Amino acid sequence: MHGVCETGTVSSAAPAPRVIAVVGPTAAGKSDLGVFLAKELGGEVVNADSMQLYRGMDIGTAKLTAEERGGVPHHLLDIWDVTVTASVAEYQRLARAEIDRLLAAGRWPVLVGGSGLYVRGAVDNLEFPGTDPEVRARLEDELAVRGSGALHARLAVADPEAAAAILPSNGRRIVRALEVIEITGKPFTANLPGHDSVYDTVQIGVDVDRPELDERIAARVDRMWETGLVDEVRALEARGLREGRTASRALGYQQVLAALAGECTEDEARAETVRATKRFARRQDSWFRRDPRVHWLSGAAHARGELPGRALSLVERPVTA
Repeated sequence: MHGVCETGTVSSAAPAPRVIAVVGPTAAGKSDLGVFLAKELGGEVVNADSMQLYRGMDIGTAKLTAEERGGVPHHLLDIWDVTVTASVAEYQRLARAEIDRLLAAGRWPVLVGGSGLYVRGAVDNLEFPGTDPEVRARLEDELAVRGSGALHARLAVADPEAAAAILPSNGRRIVRALEVIEITGKPFTANLPGHDSVYDTVQIGVDVDRPELDERIAARVDRMWETGLVDEVRALEARGLREGRTASRALGYQQVLAALAGECTEDEARAETVRATKRFARRQDSWFRRDPRVHWLSGAAHARGELPGRALSLVERPVTA
């Protein structure tokens, strides 16, 4: 382990711990890279995948098994029931508490995930507008009557950048964006400040060529079905998944719930999960590409097995956050 003594504390010759954020689209290989960096540096992983926060959502979120974590502590996994509505502000509070604790202990916090707003909430000077119960209730009523597509179309007119980042099926996030626009009188994305970090942070983007990423996504969905995603969703349905505003919209889970309700076949659900995940990966990539602080490691490094070493060299030299 580089720069770590036998007790697991950082040696005096090692650089002071910094926050590392491993970001990029789904299926790019972020989780494995995060484990590698944590092992090498004497760090611990802090989850920044919004759906891995939910207990029992393991197969469909590609949550690492205990063996795959390689003895590296992972934080902010399995903290919410599937009935809980996700809150970026609450995640921000929890993530910063973990980051502060690890830094104080001389450990490297390695933030890993593809939920762009969650990553920014953890490491950036980002304050979230409040909520207005009356506005929220009216928008939610409209969502129930007209559907997410109609509200997404309205968002596309009011804030094209926000609409590009939010899936048309994600009614909860669409409602939140429209609520913020109405409360503040400004586009939802205008409420996101400039790229101002609150920590000394190195952001590493895992870049995979689109054809290869599409293949990885298809293979991952196949593995999910083979390892029991349908049974996982069925068990979570009994625990209230269908009523969970956030968890029920997760990729794979939403499609399997539709199949279990007889709205489509299982094969159709599987094919739609692949299509929806590919679309989502493109949105993730676009989000992180807009952040000039992300240091992208190319697909060529993947192919030659050089990705871990290059990521480590980025971390070990001074990089402006």
